Amino acid sequence: MLDWTDRHCRFFHRLLTRQTRLYTEMVTTGALLHGDKPRHLDFNRGHEHPVALQLGGSEPADLAASAKLAEQWGYDEVNLNCGCPSERVQRGAFGACLMAEPELVADGIKAMRDAVSIPVTIKHRIGIDRIESYDFVRDFVGRIAEAGCEVFIVHARNAWLQGLSPKENREIPPLRYELVHQLKREFPRLIIVLNGGVKDDDEIEEQLRHVDGVMVGRQAYHEPWQMVDWDRRFFGQPDPADSREQVEALWLDYLSRLHAEGRAWPQAMRHALGLWNGQAGSRRWRQVWSDHKLKGLAPAEVAAIATRARSEVLEQLAEPRPLAA
Repeated sequence: MLDWTDRHCRFFHRLLTRQTRLYTEMVTTGALLHGDKPRHLDFNRGHEHPVALQLGGSEPADLAASAKLAEQWGYDEVNLNCGCPSERVQRGAFGACLMAEPELVADGIKAMRDAVSIPVTIKHRIGIDRIESYDFVRDFVGRIAEAGCEVFIVHARNAWLQGLSPKENREIPPLRYELVHQLKREFPRLIIVLNGGVKDDDEIEEQLRHVDGVMVGRQAYHEPWQMVDWDRRFFGQPDPADSREQVEALWLDYLSRLHAEGRAWPQAMRHALGLWNGQAGSRRWRQVWSDHKLKGLAPAEVAAIATRARSEVLEQLAEPRPLAA
């Protein structure tokens, strides 16, 4: 997610799940080929795997060169975004508008597959604008599969390219899970991953009866503690954390390293503000970490204030209340 799933966010999420595949925010081929490569590509190699680099672009040669960079930097997968509906992305001739040009997308996929040995995957919508026929997405998937793509992450909504903001595009076009399920039935050899609107673990489990995987975006970002059971429930592996306190301590170590290196730790901390959601005192804890007046302090100092503030709320709740007469 653009401006959200940066390397700091992914480090935090890895404290909650080791097995779930993480995706970078979308990076354009132009930014990679002509910009600051380390800024866009560096990640915590000993901590983030498995991790995929998501690309935005449409020119096959640029996509191939960018995929090579992804492989050289150590990413486990390169993913082509054909699902983002924003006008800024459309002006760059990539994102969801590419679904109208399956031949161009197929050329880009083939160019990337010829350039690298890591998996090349695609993320797309079930349709664009008012095109709601299953035949449209079926033909798109079929053509891209002919180019060698085997993994399709399908956002189960149309992308309306005119008249809706990106936020509205995540809410107004109706979810049509049955079309994604139908894709899996029609293309049983492909890996079909469903995206869009899935909230809780029971919903994930239900969708896994019909498809090969589920991508969760904003729900996982805003309610990160939900991820802590995923390794055990969906991968049969031990969960990496026993408590929120344990995760907070490991995250504080990370923030302290950033601070020692002279880097701005508040930029990273924003990704972890949901850690205590649903628990008593979580609001006060967030308020302390979000207080601009405290951002000149070391993370450990702010953590002490935040913990004390949360504890005060817990103490107030624990105080006996006088009985009414």
